[in-house]
Amino acid sequence: MPTFSADVYQNEFLPDGGTDVHAIVTVTCSGAGAVGQAGAGDAAELVIVDTSGSMDGENIAAARTAAAAALDQINDGVWFAVIAGSHEARLAYPYGRELGMVRMDAQTRAQAKAAVAGFAADGGTAMGTWLTLATRVLATVPSAVQRHAILLTDGINQHETPEQLSAAIEGARGQFQADCRGVGAAWEVAEVRRIATALMGTVDLIARPEDMAADFEGIMRAAMGRGVAEAALRVWAPQGAQVLFVRQVAPTVEDLTARRQDVNPLTGAYPTGAWGDESRDYHVAVRLPAKVVGQEQLAARVQLAVGDEVLAQGLVKALWSNDDTLTTRIDPAVAHYTGQAELAEVIQDGLAAKAAGDSDTATAKLGRAVQLAAETGNEEATTRLRKIVEIEDADTGTVRLKRSVDKLDEMALDTASTKTTRVKK
Repeated sequence: MPTFSADVYQNEFLPDGGTDVHAIVTVTCSGAGAVGQAGAGDAAELVIVDTSGSMDGENIAAARTAAAAALDQINDGVWFAVIAGSHEARLAYPYGRELGMVRMDAQTRAQAKAAVAGFAADGGTAMGTWLTLATRVLATVPSAVQRHAILLTDGINQHETPEQLSAAIEGARGQFQADCRGVGAAWEVAEVRRIATALMGTVDLIARPEDMAADFEGIMRAAMGRGVAEAALRVWAPQGAQVLFVRQVAPTVEDLTARRQDVNPLTGAYPTGAWGDESRDYHVAVRLPAKVVGQEQLAARVQLAVGDEVLAQGLVKALWSNDDTLTTRIDPAVAHYTGQAELAEVIQDGLAAKAAGDSDTATAKLGRAVQLAAETGNEEATTRLRKIVEIEDADTGTVRLKRSVDKLDEMALDTASTKTTRVKK
């Protein structure tokens, strides 16, 4: 039986007339177990591999090896299938049927590995067709309450309209989670991030084909350790209050605000996907009606629920005071993650401006990123930024754009922009 706990970090003191309360809520899960073992339903896995013509050579060879490595990590008894994607989607395994999945065992694993060994690169790229087929395949196993996919591409979505891709993403939203990977430098981070964000997964760069197998193996091993199929963060706020936002801020930044589903007039549920033995941090901001000094109020009740069962709870409080030493203090966790969320935004904005030829905006945004990385102690981000800009003064964010930058270095900075460092609480 999984166990959840919730810890709240905040400054509960507001000045006379103050309204906004910020808190970091750390949710920790232990005893999650393996997928499909909780008795609540089955698990299903998909391996979706780009087999378009641009994959020819090292990439398709590495994809064969990586797909086999992923299949080796899927637990026996888990439903699975393999999709080959080009300008159209094809169910590469199981054979002999239009749609379907099979349970993993020694025989089906060997058959699936034989199927991926035959992958050949040909055709164009239409990722929306891959997502649509994935959704249809997973629908053939209604008992699967936990649905996950690995999606690999090396190129741009050129063989369908943006509207077709958007429709496919919306059709897949809520149907499964997907961890997306791009190999090489010819794919667009923003495009693949759209898919990963909608499907509550991760996006990352595989710079070299030879790194693909280890990455796939790690993704699938982690997926097999998520024994909690689905959980939701419930946020209650009192009558007259407004929930400004709910964000996951560690291990990655993900704005959950728009995903709210009303539980009742005062409570919203924010889906968090599957859980293993892990800890995640959430930034919750609530605006309250202003009160006078001496009054106290419960600003929010934050719960972790699996189905209808609440397994952990943290309370966010507000206390109005005229003591400036209390009301002006910013909780270190709130300050840290506010900076980390802005860091992700300015990195992405800066790189977009650089790609558009707007050097002034790019310099300003990436300079701010350098400043924030230094303030929040994100050394990994600083190292990646140094490959894009010359840092003259990190404290003030004074930088110069480098004349010659490796495209892979830009993509590595972009994909890693949402990864955060944990605050020491």
